[in-house]
Amino acid sequence: MKRLIAMLSLCVCLGAGVQARSATLPVACGDDKIQFDVKTLKDQPAPAPPAQGKAQIVFVENENQMVAPFSDATVRFALDGAWVGADYGNSYFAVDVAPGLHHLCASWQGLLGRKNFDLAPLTAEPGKVYYFAAQVTAGSKYSASAFGLSQLNDDQGQYRVKAFKRSTWKARWGPAD
Repeated sequence: MKRLIAMLSLCVCLGAGVQARSATLPVACGDDKIQFDVKTLKDQPAPAPPAQGKAQIVFVENENQMVAPFSDATVRFALDGAWVGADYGNSYFAVDVAPGLHHLCASWQGLLGRKNFDLAPLTAEPGKVYYFAAQVTAGSKYSASAFGLSQLNDDQGQYRVKAFKRSTWKARWGPAD
């Protein structure tokens, strides 16, 4: 009985520590019913340069600690209103994009029905690589305290690609976690 009460208390604390920013995701994000199952791979080579005439965006998740017992956060990334992938824990993936203005979104998947997201614009130039990190900051004892999306400089981005795992994912249609 004590274990059940402890687990329920943990769930309540996790839910209470998360601030809901909105009940609906912005247009730059994808459909909230699309969820991702993510796997990460260690010791992968850096992404190949962008294709001819394209730019590349490397999406990174940077997490300060696990957000729940034995669990990292899953962060979905969208480009111009469609999800392009997800990261789990300290990981990354890359996508090539056409030059021009793009609207980026990062959304912390699940979180007991609450929405945490952040947005960033990007005007991409051919041949350039851009690094964007979703910073997941968990407070003491697995309570979420902050979430944000920001552009990294080349040195920061290249370091994270070298130090973090590459993520692969499978999208699924279903209710938010």
